[in-house]
Amino acid sequence: MSTPDFQPGLTGGLVELRPVRAEDWEEMFVVASDPRIWEGHPARERYREPVFREFFDQALASHMALTILDRKTGRIIGSSRYHGYDPELGEVEIGWTFLARSHWGGVTNREVKNLMLDHAFRFVGTVIFLVGETNLRSQRAMEKIGGVRRPGFRDRAYQGGMVRHVVYEIRRP
Repeated sequence: MSTPDFQPGLTGGLVELRPVRAEDWEEMFVVASDPRIWEGHPARERYREPVFREFFDQALASHMALTILDRKTGRIIGSSRYHGYDPELGEVEIGWTFLARSHWGGVTNREVKNLMLDHAFRFVGTVIFLVGETNLRSQRAMEKIGGVRRPGFRDRAYQGGMVRHVVYEIRRP
């Protein structure tokens, strides 16, 4: 069985998602350079150019990252990605999502996640989301879109240290 396409083009009413490209760097960094985007995130320094450059390069190398475009303006407003596809478990992760503050409030994030979930459910039965233990804004956002918290925690390395994450899941309807 071939690997599913985790860099599709997806279009909703508000946003368009397409594979991250090297030429997205400048416009995406303008969005990501807002420190408020990262203040609740385990990688709080990601607004700094060298830290975001590493994040961006990893997104390109993953072949699972998507650029989020505002359909009205055509401008980049963020990014998200799939990760850790496990065909035996029938699961994949969605994460590394960030949005320009102008698009905070749930509607845009909900559409991004719904587009990505609908696509993922063509290949898997469960999508998981790892959210930093102290990132309460993202935990609330997960609950708003129907994420159910799994028991326990999962650790992930960030900038030389380990960060504890809560795990949410959404199962295919």
